[in-house]
Amino acid sequence: MAGRDIVIFLPDRLRVEPGLMIEVEDLVYEYPTARALKGVSLRVPDRTITALVGPNGAGKTTLLRCLAALEYPYSGRVRIDGRDTTQSPREIHARLGYLPDFYGLYDDLTVRRCLSYAARSHGIAPGATSAAVEKAAARVGLADRLESKSGELSRGLRQRLAIAQAIVHEPKVLLLDEPAAGLDPQARRDLSRLLLALRDGGMTLVVSSHILAELEDYCSEMVIIENGLIAGGKAIKVRDDERPRYMIEIATKRSDLREFLVGRGADVIEADQIHALIVFTRNPGARAKLIRELVAAGFDLSSFGESSKALEDAYFAQVGRRP
Repeated sequence: MAGRDIVIFLPDRLRVEPGLMIEVEDLVYEYPTARALKGVSLRVPDRTITALVGPNGAGKTTLLRCLAALEYPYSGRVRIDGRDTTQSPREIHARLGYLPDFYGLYDDLTVRRCLSYAARSHGIAPGATSAAVEKAAARVGLADRLESKSGELSRGLRQRLAIAQAIVHEPKVLLLDEPAAGLDPQARRDLSRLLLALRDGGMTLVVSSHILAELEDYCSEMVIIENGLIAGGKAIKVRDDERPRYMIEIATKRSDLREFLVGRGADVIEADQIHALIVFTRNPGARAKLIRELVAAGFDLSSFGESSKALEDAYFAQVGRRP
């Protein structure tokens, strides 16, 4: 062996970047008549909720199915918790929960039996199934419905049961495709609280939707899928507790609004001659100073406040279209 280099190939699962749960590299997926994904690259941090948004047919569901190791890509790579989806699909399935848009429940089975079936399907041992079922039911607020038949549940409770089936094996990653479709306002609020609780409990979530209002309450990052590509090439941070988004409006048009704000340390997301969406410090003194400077410079300031639609603002700032 003298004079020769020895190359040691480490298993793929060992090369995991700390804090990174999902990594997608140049992913391409083709249907017989169309290319659905055209070189998607994406990185999702651990213990976050990422919104996957875009119009119908943009490629959101296809991307979710590739993440779930249910579709084999034409080219590119997907890694979940360091495992390659094409090399270790069974290991991926053990670490991941997936709730498709059209999920199925056995209406004649009780909640307990539905969850028991899901637990055994995920390889949970018979002796551990009862505890896993009761824990999953408690996490989604169905502990008092274990003996109810799933067909007797409301739409919102059926959605909770479907999520419980997806998490009964305590996955690290949860993928949800249009989870709030058809829910009433109270059920949507309950769903938001549930997803935040799952994140706080240690899960990484990716939630797909084309309705931005559904995602506003719980997503911190957003990935826009448009025509099989990620708009802007990367995820967009929607919320930052230290530097939130503010919407500024002036009464009289000024062509120098953007330039003025940039000169005062604001990150301008979008601006015209009347409005500006900026990222700026939450510090009250700094905000008061900026307001004084705007007025002193002759801007007819009519409003200055934290944006209440961070997700929508970020979306249209990226795609450049508003209704």
